[in-house]
Amino acid sequence: MQSAALSRRAVLAAAGGVLLGCSGDAPADLADLRLATGPEGAVYRRIGGGLAELIGDQLPGTSVVTVPSRASTDNIRMLLRGHADLGLSSLDAVIGPDGLPPRGISALCRLYDSYLHLVVLDGSPIRSFAQLAGHRISFGARDSGTEFTTRRLVELTGIEVTGDTLNQAESAAALVSGDIDAQFSLTGIPTPAISQVAAEHPIRLIELADQAGQLARVYRGPYIPATIPVTAYDGVPATPTVAVPNVLLARDGLRSDVVYAVAETIFTRAGVLTTDRPDAAAVPEAWQINVRTGISTGSIPLHPGAAEWFRDHKR
Repeated sequence: MQSAALSRRAVLAAAGGVLLGCSGDAPADLADLRLATGPEGAVYRRIGGGLAELIGDQLPGTSVVTVPSRASTDNIRMLLRGHADLGLSSLDAVIGPDGLPPRGISALCRLYDSYLHLVVLDGSPIRSFAQLAGHRISFGARDSGTEFTTRRLVELTGIEVTGDTLNQAESAAALVSGDIDAQFSLTGIPTPAISQVAAEHPIRLIELADQAGQLARVYRGPYIPATIPVTAYDGVPATPTVAVPNVLLARDGLRSDVVYAVAETIFTRAGVLTTDRPDAAAVPEAWQINVRTGISTGSIPLHPGAAEWFRDHKR
């Protein structure tokens, strides 16, 4: 447990209880804060970069470094090995067979929900999940939340497919070139790689309503029936699918005052990521970040610094 001297007050500015901004020093022994994000073309890369920028503004003297990764499972591994301090993950990837996360990591907050996309080109003969049988797909990047959820779904349904482990950008390119027949992507909406394909080639999203129900029945907690809205991609109708919450994780050894400061930044500043930014830098998923859902991290316990922040901001 952190002592009072190392409580949240260590990261509050002296005047008026304002979070560290232009004055004050970063907490001791924190020259770098490492945030594990995701691969090229993924929302994790975009939202992770935006959050790192905001956090760096609030911790003068600390360099907030984003660490590119293959996403969820890779980020969890980096946290456990001490190669990252914070990391993004889908909720299902961090919960083990016993319903609990691995020792050594905890939750800072829930951020936004990802939607499982099953993308085909408009001329594809594939019209349903069952028709994937015998086709070549992208499972998503190795060690990503997409791969974790897609492999779980394929195993649960017993469908026989062959596939590659390609990141978002690689999957999109392979779909256009015909090297794969369908692309899975567990991501926020809209996701850059899919938006780019949709802007140049007509695409379709395959409905996954039945599969969402199967996942929710077998694995209680992380899976939510949802719909990708008609506004997500040009020319693509609203499509039923499954959503998975994304959480920001912290290694347990990260100081509570630092985690408190990060939580304060996320819940008071994340909205700026959606406005007054170039289109390429905007993070529409940030609209989902709020205190009410932020505390809902399932069976992953909150880091003590995050728990303190939520106690101080009860509504």
